[in-house]
Amino acid sequence: MRTTIEVADIFRAAGRDYRAAHAGHLSLDQLKVMSAIETCRTAALGGHVEACSDCGHQRIAYNSCRNRHCPRCQGAAARAWLEAQQANLLPVGYFHVVFTLPTEVADIAFHNKALAYDLLFKAASQTMLTIAADPKHLGARIGITAVLHTWGSAMTHHPHIHMIVPGGGLTPDGEWISSRPAFLLPVRVLGALFRRLFLTRLLELHGAGKLAFFGKMAGFHNHRAFVRHLAPVRRKRWVVYAKPPFAGPEAVLAYLSRYTHRVAISNSRLLGFDGSEVTFRYKDYRRKGAERQQVMTLAANEFIRRFLLHTLPRGFHRIRHYGLLAGSVCKDCLAQARELLGLMPTSQEPATDETADQCPPCPCCGGTMVIIETFAPWCQPRAPPNVRPSTRESVHDRA
Repeated sequence: MRTTIEVADIFRAAGRDYRAAHAGHLSLDQLKVMSAIETCRTAALGGHVEACSDCGHQRIAYNSCRNRHCPRCQGAAARAWLEAQQANLLPVGYFHVVFTLPTEVADIAFHNKALAYDLLFKAASQTMLTIAADPKHLGARIGITAVLHTWGSAMTHHPHIHMIVPGGGLTPDGEWISSRPAFLLPVRVLGALFRRLFLTRLLELHGAGKLAFFGKMAGFHNHRAFVRHLAPVRRKRWVVYAKPPFAGPEAVLAYLSRYTHRVAISNSRLLGFDGSEVTFRYKDYRRKGAERQQVMTLAANEFIRRFLLHTLPRGFHRIRHYGLLAGSVCKDCLAQARELLGLMPTSQEPATDETADQCPPCPCCGGTMVIIETFAPWCQPRAPPNVRPSTRESVHDRA
């Protein structure tokens, strides 16, 4: 029986009042996210009945919403994505690079999510590819897997890009060149180019009248006011952080499994909910050691508001690949890299969905569970037959 608090519990208890209090101020995408989380794995979405082929134990399984913002639906999506990416790993060191927007620019991005987040991807990826291709640095074309996160640990708006980059690349002559063991590219050089590329294109978007501003930022429609706002940001150092390389391909996959399909807050971080306030764990990165782990309590309405800050625009891709890993050239580039690294070519067998569709094992005897009935949304399954334990038949016998 489930005993932990979930985001869905908070939305079901406080969602109706939140929608009423913010009527007319919630986007359609935000309303859809709320509805999906509230109905996830409930009778509202329908489901099926599973039975053990050995002991006959039955259980009801309701359908998931499969919304990418739902904390309960990301596990299966992450596993499927990781299985597909495993074949793309190379036997080299992998680096973790993070590009972060300053607060002054993040405020602009909040009102222009689709444009600003897309620009963040483009500026960060172009920065990495440009500096890596420079003969003064690596002199090669690298591969990048980039993931967008829009939140800090306390669910505040904090857009940044996480990149996983193999330590090396293909030279213009078609050779493989490896980076230094603990160094990929200079972060100060990356930060300077990232700042220039982002601000230049942001000003172009403003000049084309494509940026929107509301509330206290409404005055930024004026070009001079907008340029004045960005003036201090031009002189500020933009933070690009490069972590040491991972221990190996397994560590890369473990990292990706935690980051690729993460949402603003996981259910495991929730500590309590009394109907009006939510308590959860978060990290205060200004502190060190054991003091970094902190506990925060928010009113349910504020918790929902912060969660919905991170609703992505419809159709927006938050995982993207560049360079050697770009979709159009990935297969050929990886094959060339493997050949240069002395690896055997990998088999390209099509993935099957058998494991994805398998039911979890029987909780009573560990046997195989099979689906014996499905039911439509808002319907309930039929009651199980009234059979005494001593004469209970197996599922296969009843069939």
